Amino acid sequence: ANSLDPARHEAPYSQRMVGWVQRLTPGASEELLLAARSQHIRRWLIPRSQYPEGRQGYLTWRETLKRFHADTVAEMMKDAGFGAPSIVKVRTLLVRKNAAADPEGQTLEDAACLVFLEAELAAFAAKTEPGKVVDILKKSWGKMSPAARQAALELPYGPAEKALLDRALKG
Repeated sequence: ANSLDPARHEAPYSQRMVGWVQRLTPGASEELLLAARSQHIRRWLIPRSQYPEGRQGYLTWRETLKRFHADTVAEMMKDAGFGAPSIVKVRTLLVRKNAAADPEGQTLEDAACLVFLEAELAAFAAKTEPGKVVDILKKSWGKMSPAARQAALELPYGPAEKALLDRALKG
């Protein structure tokens, strides 16, 4: 399903997610790996442009996507013969229920933050007001575990991105 993305963003994203999950949690459960692989499954079917501009529109879009991704992968898992406990676990991970209290939920959150920092920050920062980027970096940092923060500090940032991250961590 990820390879069907017309913009070809989804498959590399899912591969990065799985890679980070495996680095953060060697021997990760099948459910966690499936959640990582399907975090953006068929995302192109619900474009951001269908929702109002601004923070509320963005948050509504994100909540819609979480449910859509969870429903999509649940159906695929059911068709593939997975049992209800596995399907429920993947759904729970994707909709971020109790993410901080669940080590696998935290790993999924960590992976998403690390993929953003590693693969998306430069392009995002290039088109976004620096103060907003710093605020987003602060929020992302607050969601990350100590292990993910350490991994984030070791990423090779460009000078502009490193300066933004430094600002976020100082303030």
